Amino acid sequence: MPKFDANLSMLFNEVDFLDRFEAAAKAGFIGVEYLFPYAYPKEQIVEKLQKNNLVQVLHNLPAGNWEQGERGIACLPDRVDEFQEGVGKAIEYATALGCKQVNCLVGYAPQGVSPQQLKDTVVGNVKFAAGELKKAGIRLLIEPCNTRDMPGFFVNRTAQALEIIDLAGSDNVFVQYDVYHAQVMEGDLANTIEKNLAHIAHIQIADNPGRHEPGTGEINYGFLFEHLDRIGYSGWIGCEYKPAGITERGLGWRTAICGK
Repeated sequence: MPKFDANLSMLFNEVDFLDRFEAAAKAGFIGVEYLFPYAYPKEQIVEKLQKNNLVQVLHNLPAGNWEQGERGIACLPDRVDEFQEGVGKAIEYATALGCKQVNCLVGYAPQGVSPQQLKDTVVGNVKFAAGELKKAGIRLLIEPCNTRDMPGFFVNRTAQALEIIDLAGSDNVFVQYDVYHAQVMEGDLANTIEKNLAHIAHIQIADNPGRHEPGTGEINYGFLFEHLDRIGYSGWIGCEYKPAGITERGLGWRTAICGK
């Protein structure tokens, strides 16, 4: 049986963010993830986690000005200092929340900068972050995102993420494999996951098209979940989809697909 966590940035958005922890627990989730914790005092989130017996599975490094459309700064050569400061902030929060892994969104490729310079910047930032996080017992993840929903996102394929991991030369960097993004960009899901299983520390799911619940689109999640069990994937699977309606009404996919 897969170990699912609820992405509170997308699920239970019918209620205020801090109320989503209780909603997730009542819906049967034992873990949660979300984009960022930084708008709230650490102690406030810790209280929500403890009260609802939830594991903090994942959150992202600071990713620039999200409200203004930024989706990460790790590839931006002129913002390395800001990135490094964000690593420190992420460690503070992750340590307080008991979160053992954080994700790096690399961001959009800016105009007028060569691809090699962008790659070098990402590699340097990843190497720095991996080292600092390792000291705190926290893994660093890097996530490819599709360029249909996020045009210009610099790391958009599994092979790119793996190359950056190799160039960074750290044993503390892993792939966050988002099935939806991967299906849009490259397909071949089962084979890619199996071939690179040692480098994949976290999986996220949504169906395609629409990025709604599993079972609403073309991805055979019944097969994929059985495949993950068969190849020995033991990490969390984050439910990072846009509910087609009220979140609770759409959770029947877990029984329909997994039988539990």
